[in-house]
Amino acid sequence: MSPTLLSSKQLSKLIPKRPRDSHKGMFGTVAVIGGQRGMLGAPLIAARAALKLGAGCVHAGLLADNAPGVDMLQPELMLHSAPDALRLPGVDVFAIGCGMGTDLSAHKILYDALHSAAALVLDADALNILAKRPDLRALLGARKAATVLTPHPGEAAHLLACETTDVQANRHAAAQELRKRFHSSVVLKGADSVCATSDGKSFINKTGNPGMSAPGMGDVLTGMIAAFIAQGMSADDALLLAVYLHGAAGDELAKQQAGIGMTATEVTEWARWLLNQLASN
Repeated sequence: MSPTLLSSKQLSKLIPKRPRDSHKGMFGTVAVIGGQRGMLGAPLIAARAALKLGAGCVHAGLLADNAPGVDMLQPELMLHSAPDALRLPGVDVFAIGCGMGTDLSAHKILYDALHSAAALVLDADALNILAKRPDLRALLGARKAATVLTPHPGEAAHLLACETTDVQANRHAAAQELRKRFHSSVVLKGADSVCATSDGKSFINKTGNPGMSAPGMGDVLTGMIAAFIAQGMSADDALLLAVYLHGAAGDELAKQQAGIGMTATEVTEWARWLLNQLASN
């Protein structure tokens, strides 16, 4: 079956309406966990994206020994050590892997997260660890709660034990194989990102541009997906909306000012603006 092209008209219907008497507790709790020494920016970028795309409460669990106690650019975030963040009560979705590294502490974080009853968004080093650990892959396959995988072609190849060229030769087949093998919703990132939803459907996203080939873009997408799940969307719908908005935000930024030199932080701001435009339609 041919994949469905994602469109703003289709996706605007997925955005939940907010009642006048709403409060932050109605929009879910996200915990982003990662950030080994030298990579602290990755989970903070993801956590900021989760906050600005509407999650009610956002925590960041950081692995580095020298981690800050507050994000001075986004003090609304709540910062913890990574183990403490995993033990927080009431978390609706954990986003695991951004700047996490692959040492033993990172393996332990992923092991514990896979035992959680919360939804998971797995990115970056979480995927690299999964590729090396058949026991963790078995835990993932046995999970009851929703899981979203966000690999780029290289990470997908590691997970499928093949070459990146094999993945790129048939991106739709690769995304569907990841979905089946890991019982997850999947976005295979890259030009014309491919989404495979848990019910076996395929979608293709045409938003996005070469200017988005920059650090932190995947972290923004991870935070966006987590934010939408926290607000009550299904993992499949959250994935589709986030992938489309992420690319569309990059397109708006490129049109306005920055096709070259685009930053992930700027994409977050444009994604928030576009979300509000869609929600008001």
